[in-house]
Formats: sequence, structure tokens, C-alpha cells
Amino acid sequence: MEQVHNGVSAELLTDAAWRKSRHSGAVGNCVEVAPLGDGRVAVRNSRFPTGPALIYTREEMAAFLAGAKDGEFDDVLS
Repeated sequence: MEQVHNGVSAELLTDAAWRKSRHSGAVGNCVEVAPLGDGRVAVRNSRFPTGPALIYTREEMAAFLAGAKDGEFDDVLS
């Protein structure tokens, strides 16, 4: 695997097991996540599976998920 960095083509993450939320729509309006072997987490747009992936540390993803669960980002959709 090539060096993994933000913006790397998701198709280069050959060991990634991508998954999306059961709340995702049927028309591809969702994001997918995949844990990486080094503990980081990759995120991609499900409509563009070979497009760029954003790479987050475990701590960054945990902070984001905690904030989302607490409703800290609800105003983004207002």
C-alpha cells in the first residue's frame, strides 16, 4: 500500500473494509468509514468510491463521534 495521507485515492486502500450507516439513503447519499491497520480511520464519499479518502486518528474520530452523539453539530443542518 502506498503512503496513506489525507486525500489518498480510496482505491489505494486495498485492505480497507468499507461500511456505511444503516441510516444511509439508497441513492448513495452517505459516507463510508473503514478502520486501517495502523489504528487510523478512513472516510470516503459513497458516491465516489475511488475518490479521495480523509484519514483521521482514532482520537480525532472518537472526538467527532462524541460531539455528534451530544448534538454539537445539529445546527449544521439548520
